Amino acid sequence: MKKHNTSGFGLLIIGNEILDGRRQDSHFVAALNALSERDLKLEYSLTIPDHVDTIRQQLEWAFAGSVPFFCCGGIGATPDDLTRECAAAAVGVSIERHVEGEALLRKRWGADASESRLRMIDFPAGSVLIPNPFNQIPGFCLKQGHFLPGFPQMAHPMMQWVLESWYESGQPMIRESLVLPGAREADLSDIMETFVAMHPDLSFSSLPRYVGTSTELHLSIRGGAESVHEGIQALKQMLTQSGYDFTIV
Repeated sequence: MKKHNTSGFGLLIIGNEILDGRRQDSHFVAALNALSERDLKLEYSLTIPDHVDTIRQQLEWAFAGSVPFFCCGGIGATPDDLTRECAAAAVGVSIERHVEGEALLRKRWGADASESRLRMIDFPAGSVLIPNPFNQIPGFCLKQGHFLPGFPQMAHPMMQWVLESWYESGQPMIRESLVLPGAREADLSDIMETFVAMHPDLSFSSLPRYVGTSTELHLSIRGGAESVHEGIQALKQMLTQSGYDFTIV
C-alpha cells in the first residue's frame, strides 16, 4: 500500500475524566514525540468532554480540515463512549458491525463474545481497522481520522502503528532562534510582518519574556535546512539595520 504524505497531524482527546482532573493526559506528549521522530508537526490539540454535540461538532471541524488526526477516547461499550456514533454523524454514514472486527473478537472471547462486547466493533460504515496489540480490540480509521482507545497502553502503540504503516515521514526540519535583550514585540511588529510575508515556507514564532525588570524577545524560525539558513540571515540583517542587538541560541 502506498503511504500518504502529510505535514502533520491533529489530536482530539475525549474524556470528562481529563477535564475534571481525575486522570492526567498523556496523549499530547505521546503524539508530539511520535510525530517529532518522523519530522511531522502536531498541528493542533483539543481536549473535549463526553458530550454528544461537542464531540460531533469538533469531529466535523477536524474532518473538514486538510490534515489527518488522531482521536483518543470514547470507543468502548459503556454509555459515556460516544465517539463512534459522533464520527458516523460527522461524515453522514451509518453505524454497522465490522465483519472483520467481529471475527477478531469472537476468536478472542469464544462463547463469551457477548452482545455488549461485540458492540465495541460497531463502527461507522466504511471504517478500516487499526490493530490493538494490547488486547486485540481494534480501533478504526474513517477518512483521515484515526480513532483510538483512551487507555494510553493501547492508544500509543496504535498511534505508532498508524504512522509507520500509512504515512511517510516528513522532510527533516531544523530550528534557529535569536534572543533580543530589552526588545518588545510591539516595537518589532513591522519587521516580523515583513519577514513572515517574505518567507511563507517558514514557521515563525515570537516569545516575549520578563527578565528581572526588563524584557527579552525570543524569535524562532523552523523549516527545511536551506530555507532556515536563508531566513535567519535575512532576519539578522533586518534586525541589524533597525539597530537591534541579538544573540544566537
